[in-house]
Amino acid sequence: MTDLKTDQQKDHKTSRDTDSSPGELAVGRDEWARNYWIQSRGPLASLMFILPFLAVYEFGVLRLGPNAVRNGVDVWLRQLLDWMGFGQYFLLPLLTIGILLVWQYTSRKPWRVSRGVLCGMAVESLLLAVCLRMILHIQDVFSQTFSSQDMTAAISANISSTFGNLVMFLGAGIYEELLFRLILLSATIWAMHHFGMKQKASVFAAVVLTSMLFSAAHYIGAQGEPLQLFSFSFRFIAGVFFCVLFVYRGFGIAAGTHAAYDIIVGIF
Repeated sequence: MTDLKTDQQKDHKTSRDTDSSPGELAVGRDEWARNYWIQSRGPLASLMFILPFLAVYEFGVLRLGPNAVRNGVDVWLRQLLDWMGFGQYFLLPLLTIGILLVWQYTSRKPWRVSRGVLCGMAVESLLLAVCLRMILHIQDVFSQTFSSQDMTAAISANISSTFGNLVMFLGAGIYEELLFRLILLSATIWAMHHFGMKQKASVFAAVVLTSMLFSAAHYIGAQGEPLQLFSFSFRFIAGVFFCVLFVYRGFGIAAGTHAAYDIIVGIF
């Protein structure tokens, strides 16, 4: 009789241990959210997330050949490397990967990223791109000087195919974020803080300055667009938007959101 009672107590304890209460499930969700927030901001997650975009862009440009339209920042960076004596085709994407790997090594963070984090980054980037598209719509409603359809036409004027669109927009997401956020924004914040400016003030000033440069870059060079107040001001706002994403959500989310926004506006 005693043995039977003991067995029943054990079964009751086992059942209680295996059944998760609502509170435990909530704690589990909170823990996953915290882990996602931390992991998705890291350089390794950013690298794993952008690798497919980088591969599609680089091999897509090779596949399209003379019909390919390269991202302007990609062209500038390659010209700079060529001027320095480094003209190898795959050097720029390898440098992009190398920068993120060095960042990961110096951060001393774990060298693992779960598949769920990468899927979450894709969903988050898409939602943030929709938010930026809504900002464009709101600005368009208030200004009524340059419609979003005109802006889409300007972006897609020199591209003849959907695949060509996709390739160029993926390149814009990666290389524009690489130059304006990962390199210029980080370097400007460091320089301003190093020369005596307070941390918050240096971040604010760097965001404004690099966002101005980001917007102005779209009107420079052979493929530059005619200067328009609407498009310049929107791209400045978009630059601030991407800066905030880079500071708080990391390079991968900023690049993914940038590429997703361009695809939404330029293709869909």
